Amino acid sequence: MFFFPFLFIFKTIFNDAPENWQLGFQDPATPGFTGIIDLHNTIFFYLIIISVGVFWVLMNVIYIFHSSKSSLIHKYLNHGTLIEFIWTTVPAFILIAIAFPSFRLLYLLDYSYSSLNDLIIYILNKY
Repeated sequence: MFFFPFLFIFKTIFNDAPENWQLGFQDPATPGFTGIIDLHNTIFFYLIIISVGVFWVLMNVIYIFHSSKSSLIHKYLNHGTLIEFIWTTVPAFILIAIAFPSFRLLYLLDYSYSSLNDLIIYILNKY
């Protein structure tokens, strides 16, 4: 009898179900999904850093070269080995930084589900 009045106070029980107009993920129920959410947050961090960097470079180019009267002429503007080295190595390092958490999650997910194959039952029919 003591528990009965509390049922009307807590009428809504969500049980990790999606809500209307929910932004983001649901609460994770497994460690694998927790890893997926962490990987998503890591990749989203790199995405924001890249977007801010590209936007900053674009705005600087628009500001510096906004008119045809710009007297800024640089001899390495078109053919520079330094800038080619930078825009080749920076994406490679970004991909490596994304690959390590991704492979870690991939192997952790593979390891956690491989224990299901430890018990194999053979059923033989004599007839």
